[in-house]
Amino acid sequence: MMCGGCSSAKPASPEVQAIADKVKSQLEEKANKTYSLFKAVEYKSQLVAGTNYFIKVQVDNDNFVHIRVFESLPHENKPLALHDYQADKTKEDELAYF
Repeated sequence: MMCGGCSSAKPASPEVQAIADKVKSQLEEKANKTYSLFKAVEYKSQLVAGTNYFIKVQVDNDNFVHIRVFESLPHENKPLALHDYQADKTKEDELAYF
């Protein structure tokens, strides 16, 4: 993958689920909602000065949220940060840069 370009969509791995889980409370605070279901289903990544993760998360039977999570470079020692989200998505909605 070239720096700055997004990868193709891939099925979510346990590592991506762990990233989503770490920012779940940030999303719940921003969206003013509580999610009992929070299952990462697919993701894209983008190398910048760190890594952006675009993750499609199932939050209800037919309701999905797209989240953008930033992971800083290891030497910066910063926590994962939820940078943005898109609510009311479907399983079929393409995961794209936002």
